[in-house]
Amino acid sequence: MKLYIKYMVSLRCKMLVREELKNLGIYAVVVELGLVEVKEEISPTQLQQLKANLLLAGLELMDDKKAMLIEKIKIVITEMIHYNDELPKINFSEYISNTMGYDYTYLANIFSEVKGTTIEHYIIAHKIERVKELLLYDELNLTEISYIMNYSSVSHLSKQFKKVTGLTPTYFKNLKGKKRNPLDNV
Repeated sequence: MKLYIKYMVSLRCKMLVREELKNLGIYAVVVELGLVEVKEEISPTQLQQLKANLLLAGLELMDDKKAMLIEKIKIVITEMIHYNDELPKINFSEYISNTMGYDYTYLANIFSEVKGTTIEHYIIAHKIERVKELLLYDELNLTEISYIMNYSSVSHLSKQFKKVTGLTPTYFKNLKGKKRNPLDNV
């Protein structure tokens, strides 16, 4: 049985979900971002309790097919941008389509319809959050970051960063109270 969980975007979320399942006596075979696979059927009581416990933790058990598809798209994007050392060298649309097993136009239309924004804008927002993270680590210069994040140039990265944040990357890096957004708020 597969369960889809909304807002599950970090390793901490995975640990929390594992703990909730364990507390309810549910054995999970797989716990991934946004997805839990269990061997046995879950009783309605266990399912309600899991739903309530996850809600208290800011997570949400999903049953709507479109919502599940949107969450899968978000997870693919999150993993692609935040949990890889380098971004794929193919178009994001091709990567998402291949990973999901659906036509990209279909995915893009559903995503826009439900989220009110395009997949492209969602990817840009995540890329900028990743750039912020890399700037805060202070291990790479802007040229290296632009290469890792597949920008055509430092200028392109800087323009996009300023458009999204209102700040230049250098100004952001020198700020005292640097602020990143939690991934589930991007």
